[in-house]
Amino acid sequence: MSGKTYVAIDGGNSKTHLVIGESAGRVLGFVRGPGSCPHNIGLPSCIALLDSLVSRGLAEAGLPPGTVLDRADVYVAGADLPVEVDELTKAVGEAGWAREHRVDNDLFALLRAGTSAPDAVAVVCGAGINCVGRAADGRTARFPSLGTLSGDWGGGHHLAELTIWHAARGEDGRGPATALSAAVAAHFGQPTVAEVSAGLHLGELAAQRSPDLVPTLFAIAAAGDPVARSLVARQAEEVVSMATVAARRLGLLDKAYTVVLGGGVLAAKHALLHDAVVAGIQGAAPHAVVTLVADPPVAGAALLALDAFGRTDPELESMVRTAVRAATE
Repeated sequence: MSGKTYVAIDGGNSKTHLVIGESAGRVLGFVRGPGSCPHNIGLPSCIALLDSLVSRGLAEAGLPPGTVLDRADVYVAGADLPVEVDELTKAVGEAGWAREHRVDNDLFALLRAGTSAPDAVAVVCGAGINCVGRAADGRTARFPSLGTLSGDWGGGHHLAELTIWHAARGEDGRGPATALSAAVAAHFGQPTVAEVSAGLHLGELAAQRSPDLVPTLFAIAAAGDPVARSLVARQAEEVVSMATVAARRLGLLDKAYTVVLGGGVLAAKHALLHDAVVAGIQGAAPHAVVTLVADPPVAGAALLALDAFGRTDPELESMVRTAVRAATE
């Protein structure tokens, strides 16, 4: 083994990816586990889960149990407020995985996975929505991302709720007629949206099937339904707003910078949404380059560790990206 060693972690709501690597560019081990967001499982359980994955990663890398690595870069969903980042940072330090460590929101890993540009903004729109930005001088921009409590709008779960809301009102006459009504009823195998609403309320229908409505929403919007199109347009406005505000805070709007888009809703690249997002961002910032993240966020966490070592160059970065891509396929 040559150079320094690191552990890189991307801890999400539904899954966690971990990489053990070294500064020469080799990926020594990769493991995956369940979601580790402390909002969902609590901070002690989050650290316990990550500790078990680190142990597995060390074994995968052929390193003795309890090996203390040179660096840990840990990016976790739910690390939104400064106090949450501080608590996680303290807990990771006490876990003793590495001699030095950095902990932050998982969106920073996605941002680095999406671009090596020093000036950049990332927006994720998956189950929820969030945005972070960084400038070449080290400044960052972020949002609390606490849902409606912090003014958030959109994401897959919210779009699904709104799809049912408009479907119900379209069916009973409180809102405009929409093809969403028949689609929602069919999705749940019920004759009417009223019966869907009752079934969800009483627990007779599986609420976890609601997010599966999002592709249907986009298909109906693409077919021209005005209500569905209004939801997609509103989602585009929110993505553009977050990206633009973050860039404005960092003084990037008149510069060349990169906007990285990620998360299932944006990764699907629905034309109505994607084209509106690109047009909106470039309307506010003509020199912005908009791209979809192509690599797993844990690749970004690994690259951030290498950045801290001062070892990132195009060849080494390509090595890491290729190895992580192969491990996660």
